[in-house]
Amino acid sequence: MTAVALAWRRTPASLALGAALVLVFVICAVAPQWVAPYDPLAFDYGALLQPPGAAHPFGTDQFGRDILSRTIAASTIDLQIALFATVGPLAIGTIIGLLVGYYGGWADAVFGRLVDLVVTFPFLVLVIAIVAVLGPGLLNMYIAVGVVGWVFYARLMRGEVLVLRGHDYVSAAKVLGYSEARILFRHILPNAARPVLVYWMTDMALAILLGSSLGYLGLGAQPPAAEWGVLIADGKNFFTQAWWITVFPGFAIVLCGIGFSLVGDGMADLLDVKR
Repeated sequence: MTAVALAWRRTPASLALGAALVLVFVICAVAPQWVAPYDPLAFDYGALLQPPGAAHPFGTDQFGRDILSRTIAASTIDLQIALFATVGPLAIGTIIGLLVGYYGGWADAVFGRLVDLVVTFPFLVLVIAIVAVLGPGLLNMYIAVGVVGWVFYARLMRGEVLVLRGHDYVSAAKVLGYSEARILFRHILPNAARPVLVYWMTDMALAILLGSSLGYLGLGAQPPAAEWGVLIADGKNFFTQAWWITVFPGFAIVLCGIGFSLVGDGMADLLDVKR
């Protein structure tokens, strides 16, 4: 039995549970009109601030909009944030870390100084500063995350490449006359990518938290769009009399983040990264 099969038998629960949670949110994101019981943007002035009940399981907001429907509809934007805010940094950071780790030299020295500059400041503060300059909106948020976030992927990839470039199979590939592009992308990258992919799953959870935080501050998704951070911001002034406006979107953030984190942990065990 292979090591992967053994790892799968040892840790099926976290990966299966995380995949199930993520799948639920993916279904809600892809087809919210099939899952949501009401139009998330429809006003109902006859049902203002109704508590959770049979007609509205998550209650309604100050405009009579169904919180369950808005929470489901918000999964579309938040999963887009999880994907689009991480794919760019993943691709850019992987390529840069691969090249810097393999060639070293002056490029590695410049990269080290750049990493020092970025990690000196808190990640969220840098993103907020960039978005504040560019203006609120999802596109500018993606740009801000891409400008900063690729450094962490590159640093992780560089560390893996520094270890792998001295292995015998890399030396053998050089002796056989393989091109450097083939050595990098056919031999080193597949072996170095596993911890990066695991980190990507965890980073998706962090991206959802980031998107919700910026939405709450008014720098991410803009009303009337349904986004979990925007929903929480809508309910902050009514928390004492209508706690459900804030609490249920908050639960959605927690559950989705747990789902991606469990998938990342399960992948780490399955790919034997931790061991």
